[in-house]
Amino acid sequence: MIKQIQETKKPVMRKEEKSETLIRILSTDIPSSRNVYSGLTRIKGISFSISNAICHILKLNKNKRIGELTKEEITTITEIVKNLNIPKFLMNRQSDYDDGKNKHFTVTNLELRKEFDIKRLKKIRSYKGVRHSYGYPVRGQRTRSHFRKRGKHKSVGVKTKKIGSKG
Repeated sequence: MIKQIQETKKPVMRKEEKSETLIRILSTDIPSSRNVYSGLTRIKGISFSISNAICHILKLNKNKRIGELTKEEITTITEIVKNLNIPKFLMNRQSDYDDGKNKHFTVTNLELRKEFDIKRLKKIRSYKGVRHSYGYPVRGQRTRSHFRKRGKHKSVGVKTKKIGSKG
């Protein structure tokens, strides 16, 4: 009797797990399901216009999936990103502070440059540096009703009623 019940039970169907493969370009993981045009923008320092320029230089189809790229195409993309030959207005570091040249940084170099710039501004005690050190907005945003929770998540100007006390 028990054997008949066990035999009549249907086997449990497991859901097929979709494993998303990641393609690594310039130490950034990009999902293989994304197309080249939008996938390259996942890399820090590459905007849609630069991604478009890369696709145009390499004569890649923008709608081609990242997972369909060959290893040679991925290496050429990394080489082109490291040595970008794009117009000045697309570069993220125009007339660099150190040497006055136009440069374009990506990934870790971009993060390091940003940190060094903020440290330099703090060191020379410029207005922007002081605002950075106090944790205030730097680019002229209003402070009366915003930026109250920066830092240790303090709320300013809020009175709460104490429990158990009169008044």
